[in-house]
Amino acid sequence: MPLSKGMDAPDFEAEASTGKVKLSDYKGKLIVVLYFYPKSFTPGCTREIQRFVELYDQFKELSAEVIGVSVDSLSTQKRFAEKYNAKFPVVSDKEKKISEAYQVLNEKGTSAQRVTFIIDENGKIIEVLEKLKKAEEHADKALEIVKKMRGK
Repeated sequence: MPLSKGMDAPDFEAEASTGKVKLSDYKGKLIVVLYFYPKSFTPGCTREIQRFVELYDQFKELSAEVIGVSVDSLSTQKRFAEKYNAKFPVVSDKEKKISEAYQVLNEKGTSAQRVTFIIDENGKIIEVLEKLKKAEEHADKALEIVKKMRGK
């Protein structure tokens, strides 16, 4: 079971497509949409990143940052982000430390499950999205929640 709402989001520092990312750097500034996905370049994960890219400007307008995470290598994450024009960080969790901290590793421990966490400016988990029918729904549902948080 992933972490649940109301809990503090575990801090992490990791290499991403955009350079080093530290979750606590956003504290007090932005809402963070932290989404975990199984594997770069697979059909569902590709649709998911494409949808986050399409909606990214709306997230930014609402003072929210999107961060994607999978256990793929940094070079894979950079290629994945570049191919789909992701301006947000796509994190390499090769050591699986972030996935473990958020309790989203699959049963075999080989990859992350598809789970999205909405984290407020205080570092609290506001919502956890999982078991949605389509991968790309994570972006739409996350945007809905961020809009509600911002009173939009």
